[in-house]
Amino acid sequence: MARIFEHFVVCGIGPEIRTLDGDKGFHGTGVTYLPSLLDQYPPPNHSLYPPPPPQLPTCVLPAGVEFYSSGFDANDPLTSPRSYPIVLTEGDGSKIYVSCIAFRDPVSEDIAEAYRIPANSFAEKCICLISRLPSFHALRSALEELFALCFSANGSSKPLWDVIAHMVSNVPLPTPGRDRVLFAIENCLLSVEAPPKDGLPHADISFQPLVQCLDVDKLIELFTAVLLERRILLRSNKYSLLTLVSEAICHLIYPFRWQHVYIPLLFFSGVDYIDAPTPYMMGLHSGVDTSALTMDGVVVVDLEYNRITTSEEIPTIPEPELSSLRDEITKLLCPNVMGIDQMKGGPCNTSEQLSIRGNKPWGEDHDLQLRLIFLKFFASLLSGYRNFIENTANHVFNTQAFLKKRSRSTNQLPEPMITQFLDSHGFLDYLERGLGSGENQNNLLDKLQDAIGRGQNPISILPSSLVEPEIITISDPDVGLSGSGAKYTYDRFPSNVRTEEQEEKRRQMLAAASGAFEYSGKHIPSSPSMLAGKDSKAESLSPMERAAERERMVLDIKVKLQGLWLRLLKLGATDDPLSSFEYGTILALIESDAEGIGGSGFIECIREHIHSGWHCQLTQEQFIAVKELLKTAINRATSRNDLITIRDALEVSAEMHKKDANNVSDYIQRHLISLSIWEELRFWEGYFDYLMEHSSSNSANYASLVTAQLIAMASHMVGLGLPDDDAWYMLETIADKNSVGYKQFIKLRGFLSHTQQLRIAYWGITSTKSQSMSSLGLPSPRSKEATDENQPPAEASVVGRSWVQSMFSRDTASRTNSFSRVRKWASDAGNADPNENGTPRKQDLLAGGQKKIQTNVRILRGHSGAVTALHCVSRREVWDLVGDREDAGFFISGSTDCSVKIWDPSLRGSELRATLKGHTRTVRAISSDRGKVVSGSDDLSVLVWDKQTTQLLEELKGHDGQVSCVRMLSGERVLTAAHDGTVKMWDVRTDTCVATVGRCSSAVLCMEYDDSTGILAAAGRDAVANIWDIRAGRQMHKLLGHSKWIRSIRMVGDTLITGSDDWTARVWSVSRGTCEAVLACHAGPILCVEYSPLDRGIVTGSTDGLLRFWENEEGGIRCMKNVTIHTAAILSISAGEHWLGIGAADNSMSLFNRPQERLGGISSTTSKTAGWQLYRTPPRTVAVVRCVASDLERKRICSGGRNGLLRLWEATINI
Repeated sequence: MARIFEHFVVCGIGPEIRTLDGDKGFHGTGVTYLPSLLDQYPPPNHSLYPPPPPQLPTCVLPAGVEFYSSGFDANDPLTSPRSYPIVLTEGDGSKIYVSCIAFRDPVSEDIAEAYRIPANSFAEKCICLISRLPSFHALRSALEELFALCFSANGSSKPLWDVIAHMVSNVPLPTPGRDRVLFAIENCLLSVEAPPKDGLPHADISFQPLVQCLDVDKLIELFTAVLLERRILLRSNKYSLLTLVSEAICHLIYPFRWQHVYIPLLFFSGVDYIDAPTPYMMGLHSGVDTSALTMDGVVVVDLEYNRITTSEEIPTIPEPELSSLRDEITKLLCPNVMGIDQMKGGPCNTSEQLSIRGNKPWGEDHDLQLRLIFLKFFASLLSGYRNFIENTANHVFNTQAFLKKRSRSTNQLPEPMITQFLDSHGFLDYLERGLGSGENQNNLLDKLQDAIGRGQNPISILPSSLVEPEIITISDPDVGLSGSGAKYTYDRFPSNVRTEEQEEKRRQMLAAASGAFEYSGKHIPSSPSMLAGKDSKAESLSPMERAAERERMVLDIKVKLQGLWLRLLKLGATDDPLSSFEYGTILALIESDAEGIGGSGFIECIREHIHSGWHCQLTQEQFIAVKELLKTAINRATSRNDLITIRDALEVSAEMHKKDANNVSDYIQRHLISLSIWEELRFWEGYFDYLMEHSSSNSANYASLVTAQLIAMASHMVGLGLPDDDAWYMLETIADKNSVGYKQFIKLRGFLSHTQQLRIAYWGITSTKSQSMSSLGLPSPRSKEATDENQPPAEASVVGRSWVQSMFSRDTASRTNSFSRVRKWASDAGNADPNENGTPRKQDLLAGGQKKIQTNVRILRGHSGAVTALHCVSRREVWDLVGDREDAGFFISGSTDCSVKIWDPSLRGSELRATLKGHTRTVRAISSDRGKVVSGSDDLSVLVWDKQTTQLLEELKGHDGQVSCVRMLSGERVLTAAHDGTVKMWDVRTDTCVATVGRCSSAVLCMEYDDSTGILAAAGRDAVANIWDIRAGRQMHKLLGHSKWIRSIRMVGDTLITGSDDWTARVWSVSRGTCEAVLACHAGPILCVEYSPLDRGIVTGSTDGLLRFWENEEGGIRCMKNVTIHTAAILSISAGEHWLGIGAADNSMSLFNRPQERLGGISSTTSKTAGWQLYRTPPRTVAVVRCVASDLERKRICSGGRNGLLRLWEATINI
């Protein structure tokens, strides 16, 4: 059940006290201290719910926490409790809505005693309700009732935390437009509902504060600044006002969305972020001093004084939209003024209508009218925009044509405001959301334009509200049943019941604080090491606090880099940037790789500056400094295999330039040729994948789209000065893998030759060669055998060479391949494109007696949503002893479209065997046996089908969370695991749960079961691997060691292998329950592990794209081999006796072979895992893969993509 309230949280002073500067201990009443998370429900060890955001305490108490000598005083308004909302934004852009009440509460006695705080002291405390639904009124009402109940003289009929637990656990999320949920807190009845999804977005706020703080012209000015994505800073001395105004202005720009940093209430210590050069919308208490900040270009909106100031002019909205918008808003706010000249009687009674509306207090009708006014403004401003949408490879909207059409209709030149708006991220995001999705079906802007064109009332576009919502009543059966009518009263906000572990940790922290206080009062440390140990800020920090502190440090480093960069560009003509403080500090941050964002943060800073409109021109001195900084950043990124930072550095280097005496631009990119990373094919393949993923069009001709991205890459290669031969080799290799036709080859080759000539005309021949990077494990773009001793000099290879000549400039094998392609094109004329699924035609076979191409890739279509589960029917699970089972080798897939499909690879062209429907949400897990298919889904159910008749046999219900694993067992049994932390055994014949055979403290993500021994192993989010003996009905071991989620598990005999998000894999003994080895060489979470029984080898795959082979040796396990052919996360590893199948998230696959004759020849001193040799990989296509399954018996690997397609690769093997 989805709940409206995610968490109830209490923040304030905890057992570890620190000042905002990080100093431990109590330093008096005039000092501000860091808030901590004190209590929460659900508790932190709850298995089904993620923890609250780590930055929550800092955000809900933005000014920090102070100590006071007195509590609430009715005569002093400064001591009154404050109620205010805040909004937090997560990394994916989703919002978290929090209602807060801050008040003074007595300091806990144990804390006061440990830190020697004066008796009867008070400190600020904040209680919070957290939700994903923007129901501000319901959140505030519920929280205020809980607060009033706590301090009520009458008390409550049950403990306060029991009231909180019932409310958080039982109040469901209302269905939009259908439900109204009623729930009670003691004797107070509350309600919550959500409007229909096809109307305006849910805005449970009043827009009155916005129009009361700002007059019409200031409101329009703020609206324009937000549309043009300026840096917006709201100031007020009321927290609520900052959040409500921020939310209101975001709703007024609908159907567009704010795409940048959004912090409606900024914590006081984060004031430095205001000087960030990127667009943002922040709110800051007016009591915070900003005089030390530059504030260049920041639009400061003072809500108390109806004032907007900025150093940069904000373009005005063009006519006639400006006058119309101003009149409509004024008519809504001041109807009596607008109708003052109207007659009170007579045929026109508009004046009476306006007077009636003017006397009506502000309400929901006014909010709706204001939102429609701004929506009508967009309908007028963008009139006819749909005629200029062009879903091509280069852009999605023809801006110039639209501006010309508007100029003709208004008889005005294109206005700066609308030109800037059409170039904004918000407008581009709106177009991309509408193209190729169902969102444009509910697009109110398009509906409004159509309604205005037909002369209809704008209100008609909104959904009708004639249907009364269904009432859902949530009651607490325990209210009034507390026995003798006992009442619970409190003199302070109570603490939740702590576990023994939490209580012990609290005692230890307070004891440490008390001991440190006494020691510091009696002794003076005699050595610097003792002082360092005493002042260590990292001591005793919880994981959540460490995460929050790291986030603050990262933000601080980014802000420092931005400030240093801007000051570096402002150095005078007489200053030497290389000897400046700014250059030295940036260089130190890059070289130390501070917080993992030294170099990447610097490059990101440059990108943001470019996007903000910087002209990118440098002086001679600045040019040298920036060039050296970029080189250092790229070298650091190369050493840690950070291809993303290298890619960003490449792009920004193509923008920054200087002018010589002849006014010719010289770009920084040209001076980076000495770096060896540019010769690595892997880098350019990754860059190509990035360009394809971020291309603005998904429906353009595929070959044209590939060519456009290759041309962009060619521009960078030429800008760097790569030799023509190397550049063309890498471009041709990538083009070959993506089945580019000969016309595109000609276009690409011509572009490369032309741009090479232009580069040489400007700067001459580049002679600098890069060094090898073999030590980093990156593949060289050309094999050693590819060197042609008769290759002409570099000058001849770059100047004036045509695409045909370049095809013959490499070794014999390459020339044969190219010559074969030329003959094919000549014979086939224009019909040489490969078929749809990428299978080579007969004409593609190489000449010169080479082997036939022995791979075949088929595209299986049928799903309408992303493929989320994939299973291969093995001979073992269908007992295929003599090879007569036709279903052995079937693939079974599940999808977000809620269906399960059975595929028969032996039926070419008609592989889809059956479609099984019954689930209502995404399918997550699939298994099968001789006669049945079983699947688990997010709808909490497990379904069992007959494999032959495809009829639904049973529906197994009993899990309270998403089903993550299913396993069909012998004897008509099914084993399932879910996010509720349970593993259940089912009897299909009786449709019943036989037993809950295992319980974990958190969601189960992976499971293994040995049917011959009855041993079950399961692991998941609690980072613990659990082993049970099902037949004995007992838990054998609880394997502790991982620090993060365990995502993969493999059990063979007495060996258990686990892979975790902590970047390690562990090898355990099932019988002893001990950790035998820790495999820690990956640079990312380990998603899959495999065990090879023949040589007792282990294979691990990670998000770092690396495949590692491990081998048992005397004294331990060590990595014998690394494979780097994949560039994305390894999703699947399947090992057989002589074959190994691999699938990765970038849609790449690989098949490894270990020939039989090599096994007998391996000596005791030779690595056994070295016998695995890459057999072949299929051509890779652009897709994002969610799951992979392998059929090693038939040499098939199948991947399921986010686009709903299955890609089946069948390797034909000659043994």
